[in-house]
Amino acid sequence: MPARPLIELDKVSKSFDGGRSLALREVSLAVEAGAFIALVGASGSGKTTAMKLINRLLEPDGGEVRLEGTPVRSLDAPLLRRRIGYVFQGIGLFPHMTIAENIGITPQLLGWKRAEIDTRVAELLDLVELPRDYAGRLPHALSGGQRQRAGVARAIAARPRVVLMDEPFGALDPITRDALGTAWRAIHDRLGVTTIMVTHDVQEAVLLADRIAVMGGGRILAEDAPGPLLAVRAPPEVATLMAMPRHQAERIGALTAKTAHE
Repeated sequence: MPARPLIELDKVSKSFDGGRSLALREVSLAVEAGAFIALVGASGSGKTTAMKLINRLLEPDGGEVRLEGTPVRSLDAPLLRRRIGYVFQGIGLFPHMTIAENIGITPQLLGWKRAEIDTRVAELLDLVELPRDYAGRLPHALSGGQRQRAGVARAIAARPRVVLMDEPFGALDPITRDALGTAWRAIHDRLGVTTIMVTHDVQEAVLLADRIAVMGGGRILAEDAPGPLLAVRAPPEVATLMAMPRHQAERIGALTAKTAHE
């Protein structure tokens, strides 16, 4: 008998503005333990709404979200969120707290001993490639990329099985963004966590994720591994979105060839 998915969205719907704005329309998605799935689509497609239902930052109007087979509605919301790592574009480090205090906040709330927290902070600074002496610094003393590394460390401090990432690297310069994306993929593989990442960058999704769910109009239009999504004929909205990395590569190739002949 196949194992139950770690996370399930079962015909989930969500609306805003008193029902006038329908964000999700009976969306179903199953995420296996250890998977890395990216939700992509245009602004307003429903990808962030779908992700926020998992840790109850939003509640569905219909359908059900389950974690390890248990409806998340039946779980205490604060405790649920402490079991799930969350990384977002704004980073959200507490400005008045040191990097060590930021990283250790969830273990502290869970009642870890001080020595355990200190050990974990040191381990995580090594894991995200920040010098250990950054532990005592305030967030404003770090660069944007360094703060995002600290944000990643905070998200995984309590050893969650699931990490949600909402445009985690979108505000960074391209070089830093690429480096952090590659670093997170390595951490994902090393720790065996389950990652759900929202991104508008299709190239990022193709390079990092095991599977991609293309969203539009509050629905999942297609869901598969990157290779098949890039290769097969698909509805126009999906095909246009998935063609972007190939078109970018072709343009770069053409520019390189032109430069070589000049």
